[in-house]
Amino acid sequence: MKRFGLIGHPVAGSFSPKLFEAAYGGRYPYDLLEGADFGVSWKRFLDNYDGINITAPFKEDAFRAVDTLSDNARLCGAVNLAVKTPDGIVGYNTDVDGVILAVRETGLPVSEALVVGCGGAGRAAAVAALRLGCRVTLANRTPSRASALAEDLGCDWIPVDDLPALAPDLVIYTVPGPMDGFPDFADAVILEANYRTPCLEGRGRAYISGRRWLLYQAVAGYGIFTGETPDADAMFRIFC
Repeated sequence: MKRFGLIGHPVAGSFSPKLFEAAYGGRYPYDLLEGADFGVSWKRFLDNYDGINITAPFKEDAFRAVDTLSDNARLCGAVNLAVKTPDGIVGYNTDVDGVILAVRETGLPVSEALVVGCGGAGRAAAVAALRLGCRVTLANRTPSRASALAEDLGCDWIPVDDLPALAPDLVIYTVPGPMDGFPDFADAVILEANYRTPCLEGRGRAYISGRRWLLYQAVAGYGIFTGETPDADAMFRIFC
C-alpha cells in the first residue's frame, strides 16, 4: 500500500492528516514526520514513503534534493510536494495551484494583481498571479526584496508607502501581521495567506481566507500523490 506524509518542523497540529483521510476515505496512510534535521526527515521519506508534503523550514532544501522540478517549483525556488517516480523524485509547488483555484472559485475576472510580502508565500502568489494572466506588482516592507523578486519574475514593484496609488482587482496579502495604513481596495478580490490571525477579513469585493488557499493546494497535491481525484467536498466540510 502506498504511504504518504508531511515533513517539517514543527508539524504537530497540522490539518494534513485529517484532510488526507477525508480526501480518500482513509484508504491510504498519512503520517506526520516531525524532525528539525532535513537530512534525517528526507531519508525517512526515501526509505518508507511514496510521496511527501514539505512545509517550513524544508521547502528550499527539498528544492535542492529532488531529481526533477515542475515549472512552478522552479519559478518558486521551493518544493512543497515530492513524489517517487520510475525516473526519480519529482518536486512540485502546489501553493501556486492553491492560489489559482481559490481565485477562480470567485468567478470574478482579475487582470491587475498586487502581491504584498515577498517571502516564500509571496513568491508562490506572484507566480500564481502571472499564471492567471495578471500584470503583477510586488510590495514589501524591505524594498530590496521586492525589487529582487520583481527582477526574477519580470514583475513591477513599488514601495509600501505608494500602495494607495494602485487600483488592483486582485490583492494577495502574505504578510503575517497587519500593516499600518493598508488601503481598503474595496473593488478587489482579496486573498489572505494567514488564516489563523487574519488582518483583512471581510474587506474587498470578495474575501478569500487562507484556508481556501491551503485547502486547494492540498486538493492539487493529493491528486498528484495518487493519480486519483480526491474528494474535495469531504475536505471542504472538515476544513472550511
